[in-house]
Amino acid sequence: MNTCLWPNNNQLMQTYHNEEWCVPNYDDQYIFEMLSLEGAQAGLSWSIVLSKRNSYKEAFHNFDITYCAKLTDAELEYIKGHYNVIKHFSKLQSVRNNANAILKVQEEFKSFSNFLWSYVDYKPIVNNWGGDTQIPAQTSLSKQISNDLKKWGFKFVGPVTMYSFMQAIGMIDDHIRTCTYHSSNK
Repeated sequence: MNTCLWPNNNQLMQTYHNEEWCVPNYDDQYIFEMLSLEGAQAGLSWSIVLSKRNSYKEAFHNFDITYCAKLTDAELEYIKGHYNVIKHFSKLQSVRNNANAILKVQEEFKSFSNFLWSYVDYKPIVNNWGGDTQIPAQTSLSKQISNDLKKWGFKFVGPVTMYSFMQAIGMIDDHIRTCTYHSSNK
């Protein structure tokens, strides 16, 4: 069987592809982590962000939502200067901003996961692409989720970022159909 080509020979990317990408996850803290990392990726490559993941986890206390919601600008400046994270201050502020937005969503929907997974009736969309080049950058669903999250006050949640995010938390299985990790091959 073939596997998806996008991880190339990068060990971090291969591990992410094999163990996390397109694997359904319903844990709010993990979902927040992926939302934060995907937001940090905007305009950059995933391999850059993935190489900084451990620093992000350390800086943001393993993406503890309540902790991140209370961060001050001074604390974010400290993170910017002392951790190996993307130095774009608005992206760092979005971690705090999005943590606060998640807390609001949790009040209404009991969990951020419930809110997100309701878009796909709580089960992944399984695509059957013949090759990596067929995978879209965005869809009408990623546009809808992007628009809805923006209404809740989320930042760095454009439709392309949301499509990658949906793959990251397993709302979509975009492994090519011949990939060992495609849902139909397990």
